[in-house]
Amino acid sequence: MTIYNTSEDLKSFIKNPTQSQSNQLEILNRISIQMILSKIIKNFLSILVIKRRIFFINKIFLSFLSLTSKQRGELKASLVSSKSLTNEELKSLNKDISQTMGTAITFDYKVDENLIGGLKMQIGSLMIDTSTKNKLKKYEQIMLEV
Repeated sequence: MTIYNTSEDLKSFIKNPTQSQSNQLEILNRISIQMILSKIIKNFLSILVIKRRIFFINKIFLSFLSLTSKQRGELKASLVSSKSLTNEELKSLNKDISQTMGTAITFDYKVDENLIGGLKMQIGSLMIDTSTKNKLKKYEQIMLEV
């Protein structure tokens, strides 16, 4: 998926419906040789080309990764912090939360300097917001109600 996400030429080639099947199969064959793809993956991608569904490749891989992650018992979480965290801090946070939740967790980590301070984390439908921005918003609501 990395090659697909980083190459705009490949994306436009795959999404272009005017490309011939033989041309797409040739390019697919070259890519599979370079990436040393298994025969099963190569055949699957060839079927997508033949059935003219290759433009769904990104959604297919994302769905597959989601299903395998779910089957392994992993949870995907979104983590946003006000400052950049070190790898050690992320590992420690991941370890603590994984132990608390009782399952492995993978973070989609981002930095948002608008938070002023603190963290925001979403695990499934559970949202934990300890950001200073959120606390100020709560105080503002309380002051407006009074």
